[in-house]
Amino acid sequence: MENFSFYRPTRIIFGRGSEEKVGKEVKKYGKKILLHYGGGSIKRTGLYDKVIKSIKSENIEVVELGGVKPNPRLSLVREGIGICRKENIDFILVVGGGSAIDSAKAIAAGAKYDGDVWDCYTGEKAEIKSALPLGVVLTIPAAGSEVSPDSVITDEDGWYKRPAGGEPLISKFSILNPELTFTLSAKQTVIGVSDILAHVYERYFTQVKNVELTDRLAEATMKTVINNTRLVLKDLKDYNARAEIMWAGSIAHNDLLATGRTGDWASHMIEHELSGIYDIPHGEGLAVVFPAWMKYVYKDNVSKFAQFAQRVWDVDTGLDDLEGTALEGISRVETFYREIGLPVSLGEIGIGEDRFEEMAAKCVEDGAIGQFRKLEKDDIIEIYRLAK
Repeated sequence: MENFSFYRPTRIIFGRGSEEKVGKEVKKYGKKILLHYGGGSIKRTGLYDKVIKSIKSENIEVVELGGVKPNPRLSLVREGIGICRKENIDFILVVGGGSAIDSAKAIAAGAKYDGDVWDCYTGEKAEIKSALPLGVVLTIPAAGSEVSPDSVITDEDGWYKRPAGGEPLISKFSILNPELTFTLSAKQTVIGVSDILAHVYERYFTQVKNVELTDRLAEATMKTVINNTRLVLKDLKDYNARAEIMWAGSIAHNDLLATGRTGDWASHMIEHELSGIYDIPHGEGLAVVFPAWMKYVYKDNVSKFAQFAQRVWDVDTGLDDLEGTALEGISRVETFYREIGLPVSLGEIGIGEDRFEEMAAKCVEDGAIGQFRKLEKDDIIEIYRLAK
């Protein structure tokens, strides 16, 4: 186990009706806020009215900026930064999923940065030393951005999708009411599930030894998500199943499962090129990339993949060869994705191989990616080919 420092100060307010407390929470941090959200679903569901009522009851002034798209855009971030500076905003409240939260984090950082906020996302990254405080009312369990220090933004100039992070981006509070996810379709739900599982995979597949506790925590998280996804697809308003998935989404990305170990993150970088260029849902892209990555790298630590197969997918431990066990585990990942309606190949989402070279080159502009196995351009092209 490696040395580590773990700090996650986000207050989690979980359960039925918890969004009604948002005004009191915001009041602790600001008097004039930017309310940031997506395409308007929060108005159709009535959540917007509840949030506004709670905020107004605390005499808090509200400036709004909606319009966040999946794979959130730098242009809207820059607009939000301008609003924050002009209106002297002192707090950002996000109502939405990972895209809206990531966009808000970029705005929060940019409002306190003298240069162009994109500096924080590019190769020679500017350190995020300060940011406007922010809070979250979560509507989609997926990205885990409600508890993480991370943000991913897409620059329309070249369609670069890049991450940035820093402790100032950790939300002050996050309100998680599983009832708010009842309106999600089956497809939206499973795309989020794919994202949650991917966050655990990235941490689980490590070459660091003697990390039994976090291995077991990660395995429990994955099994919980798998089991409750099957339940929720039978009843999209199953509160208990929704609650398990929602809490797992936060646990998957608050870095508790990364303590004492080094994660990989190559698959996320490979997928960022897909969703950056083709604008597909991130979770959908991850469902395609991860099995291909697993097939490409499993021999670098067959024992780890065999453990994954046995503990997470209940592969019969009677199989007497580690490689067979490992490959069966990978096969069950694909089978599960198909079962819940996710694609497992690029062909299923209409992506050909004409831009493999371009995407692979963009992946390694700042050097080789990944920790489980270092990947160069040719390796990434081969993973894209395995995902065809």
